[in-house]
Amino acid sequence: MSEQQSVKEPVKSGSLLRRGLVVTAVAAAALAIGVYYVLFMRNHVTTDDAYVNGNLVRLTPQIGGTVVAIDTDETQYVHRGQVLVELDPRDAQIALSQSKANLAQTVREVAQLFAEERRDAALVSAQQTQLTQSGQDLARDRSLLSVHGVSLETLEHDENAVRSARAALQQAQATLASTQAAIAGTTPATHPRVLQAEASLRAAWLALSRTRVLAPVSGYVVRRSVQLGQQVSASTEMLALVPVTSMWVDANFKENQLGDLRIGQPVRVSVDMYGSHAEYHGKVLGLTAGTGSALAVLPTQNASGNWIKIVQRLPVRIGLEPAELARHPLFLGLSADVDVSVRDRDGSALSQVPAWPASQRTDVYTDQGSGADRVIDAIVAANLKDGGSLYARATDRSPR
Repeated sequence: MSEQQSVKEPVKSGSLLRRGLVVTAVAAAALAIGVYYVLFMRNHVTTDDAYVNGNLVRLTPQIGGTVVAIDTDETQYVHRGQVLVELDPRDAQIALSQSKANLAQTVREVAQLFAEERRDAALVSAQQTQLTQSGQDLARDRSLLSVHGVSLETLEHDENAVRSARAALQQAQATLASTQAAIAGTTPATHPRVLQAEASLRAAWLALSRTRVLAPVSGYVVRRSVQLGQQVSASTEMLALVPVTSMWVDANFKENQLGDLRIGQPVRVSVDMYGSHAEYHGKVLGLTAGTGSALAVLPTQNASGNWIKIVQRLPVRIGLEPAELARHPLFLGLSADVDVSVRDRDGSALSQVPAWPASQRTDVYTDQGSGADRVIDAIVAANLKDGGSLYARATDRSPR
């Protein structure tokens, strides 16, 4: 009996020791988890429901035409202002030639109006002289009628001559007024008809320039849907570009994670593409004022009897450091893990002041109209009869 007790006592003491070790280990683990939560996790909000996003530039032509050349393809890098697609320019060239001829003809016709003004002014002067002469003849013959120096018939002819001269003078004055109204306050180069012809020429010039489709930004071609010989219109998407230097992350946080998020909080981002080899740093740029389901094309309708509450997610935009993007480029749609440090909660979740510069501009289309003014000035000068004096006054006009 004593031997059995002696055997059981070591077994029992060993079991208690193991239990004590397990309890101690569990308590230590719980304590470690608690300390880690207090020091780290409590001040961090994380999600793996995040994806890389960026600007997708869909390139469409500014005019319609037939594709005759394609100078790039998918996965290739293109520079801002590079010619990507060329359309058949012959129709635009013909239209430009017609506009040049129309401008030259219009300048000649307007110059003729100024010449007609001088002609009509001379005609008014001649008719005024004729009326004066007819009036003098009538006054002289009336004085001779009392002494029978002229007949009544002659006097009637004189009166008819005065009436005819007065009517001719009125007609000449009306013609002069009409001509002056057509050119009042203008020169041959600033006449509305000339300006309209110039505008038509500029439109034709732009149409010819736009047969060469330019890249508005630098980036990679991610989609090409245009083919040689295809007839395209101004709404036909031909290429899609992605400027990889301006990418961001859209992180979809649960609604119970949003309370501590503030604009400007620091963020650490990792993507599956690079794994642990690359870590990105950025900041919270803004919270979308609506959940993903509310902003969907077909929002969910919960007004039904079998409603089940589902935790909603709100897209949060995360900006990334440009230098890190340059070292490790990202691509649209890549999945990411986002860790936001919410230790600093002094900022605001929504702001009326933009947290980052949102304006985007391109100047590649600015020079498409360059050269048109020189051609216009040359045509105007060449088609003015006294191009020296008239054109010298015409070139002093307001900016187009």
